[in-house]
Amino acid sequence: MLLDPLSNALSKIMNAERARKKEVVITPVSKLIIQSLEIMKREGYIKDFEILKEDKPKARVLLSGKINACGPIKPRYSVKNKELESWEKRFLPAAEMGILIMTTSKGLMTHKEAKDLGLGGKLLAYVY
Repeated sequence: MLLDPLSNALSKIMNAERARKKEVVITPVSKLIIQSLEIMKREGYIKDFEILKEDKPKARVLLSGKINACGPIKPRYSVKNKELESWEKRFLPAAEMGILIMTTSKGLMTHKEAKDLGLGGKLLAYVY
């Protein structure tokens, strides 16, 4: 039984990265997972992904080998814009290394984009 699909997707990606695989298939797929994959692609952590529509939607993710660690942030903390730096220090290994994926009133984005827009939100995941 799946309780958190985003957490399972990030675990599959991390396990495939550790096994040095070229691709991984993620199932089930939700809008949240697709938007998270788009952010990871835009930031250069994965090469590409495609949604396969068969009986149940799946996502085939092409890995680039650039992920050292990724995972969910549990519980999903509410964060103000001014507090983002302290959360960076908590989840990321160094300044300017990695991203925090967060949901805001303007949609899913990285913590850097949220800082620039002056938005707060809830933390979902980290990738570095």
